[in-house]
Amino acid sequence: MVKTIFIGDVQAGNYDGQEVELMGWVKRSRGSNKIRFIVLRDSTGVIQCVVKRDAVGDDSFEDAKGALIESSIIITGMINVDERADGGHEMVATSVAIVGSVNPEKPFPITESAMQAADGGETEFLLDNRHLYLRTSRMTTMLQVRSTVFGAIHNYFRDLDFTEYQAPNFVAGAVEGGSTLFEVPYFGRKVYLTQSWQLYAEAAMPALERLYTIAPSFRAEKSRTRRHLTEFWHAEMEVAWATNNEIMSHGEGVVRKIASDLIEHRSDELESIGRDLDLVARYADNPYPRMRYDEAVETLQGMGVDIEWGQDLDYSKEKVLTQDFEVPHFLTHYPKIAKPFYHRVDPDEDKYVLCHDLLAPEGYGEIIGGGERTWSEEELLARLDEEGTDREAYQFYIDTRSYGGVPHGGFGLGVDRVCSWLTGADHIREVIPFPRDSRRVSP
Repeated sequence: MVKTIFIGDVQAGNYDGQEVELMGWVKRSRGSNKIRFIVLRDSTGVIQCVVKRDAVGDDSFEDAKGALIESSIIITGMINVDERADGGHEMVATSVAIVGSVNPEKPFPITESAMQAADGGETEFLLDNRHLYLRTSRMTTMLQVRSTVFGAIHNYFRDLDFTEYQAPNFVAGAVEGGSTLFEVPYFGRKVYLTQSWQLYAEAAMPALERLYTIAPSFRAEKSRTRRHLTEFWHAEMEVAWATNNEIMSHGEGVVRKIASDLIEHRSDELESIGRDLDLVARYADNPYPRMRYDEAVETLQGMGVDIEWGQDLDYSKEKVLTQDFEVPHFLTHYPKIAKPFYHRVDPDEDKYVLCHDLLAPEGYGEIIGGGERTWSEEELLARLDEEGTDREAYQFYIDTRSYGGVPHGGFGLGVDRVCSWLTGADHIREVIPFPRDSRRVSP
């Protein structure tokens, strides 16, 4: 059994007036004892199939009649152009066969009423039945958009001759702070799930110079905002001989590439979920301004936000700051006291570090964090000691500076956050197949 024709090909007009065999699942079905109207779906679209008893025979008709929602079936029939039909085409069936039936005593639970109750969001019921909710048109669209986002990231870096490079998921120390580490038993030792690929990427930087990855990262954050996951997909890059400005240019380049590819390849899908294409095009076509941390703090204070210089910007503050942004903005030069040891201190202003966050508009906040790395051994040891961080867990990292260290830097991009922002999703859970947060590890 090999599928050769997809519904999307039929709806594109490639088989008008021809008899074809379609394989898919029943999305809707209605009719009488003489005629059935089955809306068939597959991964590429839907089409209405008209099944008449006198045309298909009693056996095929009974199969059509008994094919409940989400039954998998094979329908053979003639493709007709019909402007009244969804997609502009209709099939007049000559045979119907059930492949995988649905028990009438246990019908498909994701009903229209369940979807209406969710009202575009995700109720606990839909999350509990995620393995079935994936089949809905909205979720299918989100996953197709997600695939295009991943492809755009790969293409951006590969077109610039970056090398894809992988790092371990079991690590000995923290990148983003010990409070968000997942501890894992490891043959009598304590190790952790990685928060970032960065430290191991820096080890390979002198060999490859330009490298990137897309891989899962793990943060033990109990945050229950619309943008937090405990397991998320991280697109990270590292470049030798690069300044903070050059790294930001790559961050802007990859985000604009993602938005551009979505407009080119997924406009129909974005419109189907109510996304404003003009907004996405704006993010693809316009440069991203840059502001320093000090300016951001002054702006927030002027808006009545309670923030002191030296504090990191949490999501509540990012949301306020970005509410009037028309495009993403880079926020640069955070205070040294607010950032980890690996951020390079600004040689011209030593109370700042050469770093950046990229903040997305529409209330989505940070989607990229990056900057220059502390690249000399002397400065790295001083920064570790300033923080009171044990050198032993980072000895391999220190070694990379002992043998020909060079200026370099990189960033990490939250792929799920970017998907959520560019689709206009209400919650980050909507754009990942099986979301993991502080409350959910199943299904």
